[in-house]
This record gives sequence, C-alpha cells and structure tokens, in this order.
Amino acid sequence: MARKPRVHYPAALYHVIMRGNARQDIFFDDEDRYRFYLLLQEGVERYGHRIHAFCLMTNHVHLAIQVGEITLSRIMQNLCFRYTRWINWRLNRSGHLFQGRFKAILVDADAYLLELTRYLHVNPLRADMVQTPEEYPWSSYRGYLGLETIPWLTTDWVLSQFSKRSDKARRDYRKFVDLGKGDGHRKEFHSGTNSDNRILGDDTFIDKVLVHAETRPKRPASLAQILENVCREYAVEQKDIATPGKYRYLSEARGMAAWLLLESGHGTITELSKYTGRDPTTLSSAAKRLQIRAKKDRILAVKMKELLERLG
Repeated sequence: MARKPRVHYPAALYHVIMRGNARQDIFFDDEDRYRFYLLLQEGVERYGHRIHAFCLMTNHVHLAIQVGEITLSRIMQNLCFRYTRWINWRLNRSGHLFQGRFKAILVDADAYLLELTRYLHVNPLRADMVQTPEEYPWSSYRGYLGLETIPWLTTDWVLSQFSKRSDKARRDYRKFVDLGKGDGHRKEFHSGTNSDNRILGDDTFIDKVLVHAETRPKRPASLAQILENVCREYAVEQKDIATPGKYRYLSEARGMAAWLLLESGHGTITELSKYTGRDPTTLSSAAKRLQIRAKKDRILAVKMKELLERLG
C-alpha cells in the first residue's frame, strides 16, 4: 500500500524523528553534534521555519519543527543530505546514514506543544543517560532554562504559556518538566491517532488538517524538470550540460541545477552526477559557490529565486 502524502500548511507543527540506518550511530563525537547545530541554524535562516525543541541522542534525533511556506520534506531532505555528506567526508565513507524516510507526526500545537517539548526534554532520562534533564548538553532544555544561548531555538511561545516574566516562566517550566520525569514512552507522539497515524489531535483538528491534505501543494520538480528550466534559462541543450570541458556558462548551469536540486529537496546530487558525468562533490561545490556569489550579485540572486519559484 502506498504511503499517504505528508500534510503541509503554513504554521504546521511536526514531531520529527530521524534514526540512523539500521539504528546505527549518527553522532560520533561533539564535533558532529556542533555541525548538526550549524546545519539546523542555516536551515532556519534559509527556510524560515521554527524549532521549538530538540534532543540529539546517539543514534537518533527528535525535533519539534513548525514550518512556514516551505514544506517539511524539503527542509529535512536538505538537512539529511548535508549532514550525511559531512559524516561521509569526516569518516571517509560512503552510503546512507539515516534510516529511509524520516518519521513525522503533525501535532495540534495548541493541545500538545507543551507536552511535546517536555517529552523531548526528558528523553535522556528515559534512556538512563542522566539523572536530571538539565545535565544533558544536547537538547534544547538548557536553552529554555536560560543556561545556554541557542539563537535559532524558539522558546517564547512555550514560555509565554507560563508567565510574561521570563524568570518566572523558566521556573514554572522547570516545574512542569519535573512533573513529567517519570513519564514513559508515549505512543501518540510516535504513531498519531488510530484514525490517522500522520496526525495527533482531536477529530476537529484532524478534519481541518485533512482539508489541507486534499489541497496539498503539487509534487516538487523532478531532475528532468530542473534541467529543462536551467537549459531554457541558459539557452543550451540538455546534452550540453554533460559536455566535457570547462566552459564557464555550462559550469554555472550545472551549478545552478545542483543548487535547485538541493533547494527543492527532490532528486539527489548523485542523479545529476550520473547524468553530467561530474563528481558529486564538484557539483555540490559549484552550488555552494553560486550561493556565495548571489550574496553580492543581485542579478544572479534574482535569477536563482525566479528559477526556484518557477519549479513550484
């Protein structure tokens, strides 16, 4: 049976779980965790979503993400690709790092966001890794208590539910989390409801969400569509993209195709590599150079934006 499509609408909140392939480790030292933090920050800046809570374990990650206009799939595919590339480079390896499709439950924020953040923050206790949640350095809990500054973490919505004064809100939130220290595994945060395992909320919320599912955005562009648009923009044939040589305009076209793949979250650099005969690292570097150039080159920035919008 085919999987049901993910439901997207602006301001949707998801509990996301990313697991290592075959439940193997995805973090090997603190440098990896700090790199993951950096990628989370860059994602927030690029895609405009919010991260309300997170917890980095050894072989999996929990995130409470509230999206904007950009779909969760596009956000997560970019994150998974970039972090996998980092690990493969660091460990001189290749292949998949994460276990297939990430898990995501769309959550009724009004009813469950407080409990979801608490559930993520006590996760290291359930795993017997620490005695108190603030001892664990790789979750958002210390940010909530003001013990650590995490600029890309959104805490104001949750803390405002306790008090308008930040010091009192933090004290009350700590008490709230302490009350949940003994909580065990909560199936609903992993499996949604019986009526729809993609969603956690009451019947009214589910009905509202399913209306969005019926009017969901169209599928992101394929590699063929990306190449078609790039070739039209650069006035070249698709076969020219794979032409040997270092013609600058063709190099830029390939870089643009690579950047659009990464931004749209559909297709992979590996697919483009096979089509063009270029190394994936070379294509990724070309995409990065274009992104850097666009910060100073307004014409290029407009071109990249228009191409991305044209893809839908």
